[in-house]
Amino acid sequence: MESKQINIVSLQMIKTGTLSYLKRRITSPEDATDIMKSFIGNSDREHLILICMNSKNEPTHIQTLSIGSINQSIIHPREIFKTAILSNANSIMIGHNHPSGDVTPSPEDINITERLMLISEMMGILFYDHIVFSESHTHSIMKYDMKHEV
Repeated sequence: MESKQINIVSLQMIKTGTLSYLKRRITSPEDATDIMKSFIGNSDREHLILICMNSKNEPTHIQTLSIGSINQSIIHPREIFKTAILSNANSIMIGHNHPSGDVTPSPEDINITERLMLISEMMGILFYDHIVFSESHTHSIMKYDMKHEV
């Protein structure tokens, strides 16, 4: 019988830059939105952004998880938690921009938020919020649509 080969692997995150942020901690959806806006600029496509935080709610890592079309961005929860685990995140927030300016969450936004709440509880990583933002508005799905305190 021929033996089976098993790949030996190691994982590492690669830092591709830094982002300056005046506040030390994220204390509100607006704080997270400020970081995300600074990170993606004024884009005409939806960007799904992940912010990983330590136990003091200080942002430690930020990543663009997906760049979508004008009105949608698709992501699987495992992509979100892969980065969270590799960055040793205590907690996470995700957010995405709506280039149209309308920050009303879609049914898909609500659905993925519910899934992330369940998965984060199982993973032991706090999930603080899913934010939908535009150039001038911020909408916290956890605060306004899930009836959970942010």
